[in-house]
Amino acid sequence: MPDGRRIAYRFTPGKAPALVFLPGYMSDMAGGKACAVFDWARTQGRACLLLDYSGCGQSDGAFADGTLGGWADEVGAVIAALDLRAVVLVGSSMGGWLMLLAALALGDRVKGLVGIAAAPDFTEWGRSAADKARLAAGETVFEDNPYGPAPTPTHPGFWRDGQARLLLGAEIAIDCPVRLLHGQQDPDVPFAISLALAERLRSADVQVTLIKDGDHRLSRDSDIALLLRTLSALPDRGQAEPVGQEIH
Repeated sequence: MPDGRRIAYRFTPGKAPALVFLPGYMSDMAGGKACAVFDWARTQGRACLLLDYSGCGQSDGAFADGTLGGWADEVGAVIAALDLRAVVLVGSSMGGWLMLLAALALGDRVKGLVGIAAAPDFTEWGRSAADKARLAAGETVFEDNPYGPAPTPTHPGFWRDGQARLLLGAEIAIDCPVRLLHGQQDPDVPFAISLALAERLRSADVQVTLIKDGDHRLSRDSDIALLLRTLSALPDRGQAEPVGQEIH
């Protein structure tokens, strides 16, 4: 990056549009869904990119300094560095918000979006008035983490940046095909968020799939199979992608 930060990524070449997996909050490219998409893309001869946001996984930086805007810039920078001219963005949870921000920046290069429990605007609907007041005052807020032993922090810089990038209050000027997968037993992101997102997207080709017994992660074998079927069924605009060698 221009400031010297190094962003870790994995890339396998193949047909375009390249799949770009965007992990969730405090997640990285070693997650189960990311690896499943990468491995499937290789078997299908599809180009695929995984990356770690700064402060996450193998990338430089401190997580406390991370913001949606900064991470979106990193996504765009890696896509540009690999000269990927056609992409499908796959966003999990917070990655679903980042997917939308990146799509707005990348424009016609984005040929499709797939959200997995997409969580746009969670700094707004996911926070109590008391938490917002603490964050606005510069305090880090911690909450219980059902997926690990350490509490999950929300840093004031991340929250302020998120509040400046809210999307669900107006039309979202994205026109490519969009597929949204959401578990109806999701305790973290209400499935109503995916329904609201579907209404706000300008695209006429938006489909929402609700998994009645699905949780937030949607990482069971059946959930992964649904994700891969969804990717396979997106409108095929593929062509040979003359980009580099496999990179880890």
